[in-house]
Amino acid sequence: MVKIFLDPGHGGTDPGAVGNGLQEKNITLEIAKKIRDILVNEYENVSIRMSRTGDETVSLSKRTADANSWGADYYLYIHVNAGGGTGFESFIYPNVGGKTAQYQNALHDEIIRITGFANRGKKSANFHVLRETRMPAVLTENLFIDNASDAKLLKDPAFLEKVARGHVVGLEKAL
Repeated sequence: MVKIFLDPGHGGTDPGAVGNGLQEKNITLEIAKKIRDILVNEYENVSIRMSRTGDETVSLSKRTADANSWGADYYLYIHVNAGGGTGFESFIYPNVGGKTAQYQNALHDEIIRITGFANRGKKSANFHVLRETRMPAVLTENLFIDNASDAKLLKDPAFLEKVARGHVVGLEKAL
């Protein structure tokens, strides 16, 4: 049984990035629920937990503690970018290599292939969730909420389904 911890970024009192009538917390939750539903309905021997399933505030330390105590095999942290730009990028903890880098490669490449996102690259960063988890962890940044053309896509449930499918196929290849 593969245990996947899905973490839709932000939530509750923390909306994350905002732009074009959207809040990051809502988009990340919708993508994570779609990923969960695809995995549960189409795959066997997979167990899913989520840091949140509604609009609730969950601290970063609680997110990582929950994943660690559950013994997750993989941690997927879902975000939407802001700050001017377009496209997709993914992050792992610096110099971690091994399985984590292999998982990032599979996930990143499939999301780009399925969505057609502009590729902003595979990166590393010292983010809490990447540093404090005891399993391979990847953070995805899916388009830019403050870019009008990206926001138009992020408002489309069919496109978010495609984003979720990219994550799932990437997970399948990684695991």
